[in-house]
Amino acid sequence: MASEGRGAGRPRVLVARRVFPEVVARLQAHFEVDARDADDPLAPTALAERLQGCAGVLVAGTERIDAALLGACPGLRAVCSMAVGFNNIDVAACTAHGVLASNAPGVLTETTADFGFALMMATARRISEAEHWLRAGQWQHWSVDGFAGADVHGATLGILGMGRIGQAIARRGAFGFGMRVVYHNRRRLEAADEAALGARWLPLDELLAAADHLVIVVPYTPDTHHLVGEAEIARMKPTATLVNIARGGVVDDAALAQALRERRIAAAGLDVFEGEPAVHPGLLAVPNVVLTPHIASASLPTRRAMADLAADNLIAALTGGTPPTALNPEVLGAGMRC
Repeated sequence: MASEGRGAGRPRVLVARRVFPEVVARLQAHFEVDARDADDPLAPTALAERLQGCAGVLVAGTERIDAALLGACPGLRAVCSMAVGFNNIDVAACTAHGVLASNAPGVLTETTADFGFALMMATARRISEAEHWLRAGQWQHWSVDGFAGADVHGATLGILGMGRIGQAIARRGAFGFGMRVVYHNRRRLEAADEAALGARWLPLDELLAAADHLVIVVPYTPDTHHLVGEAEIARMKPTATLVNIARGGVVDDAALAQALRERRIAAAGLDVFEGEPAVHPGLLAVPNVVLTPHIASASLPTRRAMADLAADNLIAALTGGTPPTALNPEVLGAGMRC
């Protein structure tokens, strides 16, 4: 759906994925807006074609922005994502081409932490497995050990990645459920921050061995690809659970599916997958996994805030302002494409 601008000579921008009409209206006050009314991502060639003549684009977390696309779209000056993760955006290539890139951190922290904790609890207490059993008409009697899972309160919560979301999960575990919180992060927190969170840093191998419930919240980069694979899963307790709300590819899904099938760990909860929306068939075949379709930030207020922040960045970048969450603010001014 192409939306007409309200004046000649204004910059043209593309909204690459369906967003809230109110966000499109905000952009229309400043730009000529081409707003797609579709949820599927554009293929790279289609995206490049649609970006011809555009000064900016609002994307989600899947549209690939790389050197090839930037070279094919010489008028593009700003790429603003409504996601916090930006592994789909080659920030170095954007900087080299003088294109402002931004993401949407902060606004989704608490909502995502809520979901991560909920997914951990559903995994530990076998909620999805029990519901499927009930819906299949198999509930005929009560059993003393029927769907007996693991306790969350008082257990050891292992957090892999201690950024904003990891810290929010730590607070929920330590102060809401009396959990012992251990974490691993490439940069250790200050001692005062650890004390405020009730968290203790461990080397990765020790974290994996200690955690009753492991929650993964690291960004996806080449260094974190398959950060948790067969060897790492083997270090976990057979009674442990694993939850991934980070990005697909941080966990080796094939190795995880095999470990779940062989009951080498108790269960897993996954909101992200390698190659999503495709899901490894081995994960679909085992009962001891809770699967959700990348919805950790999916509350209406938060999704609206994410889209609004992307719009804030786009408006500022193309009207001489200061984008609030620029990934490469050094391109502003003389370094930005004209």
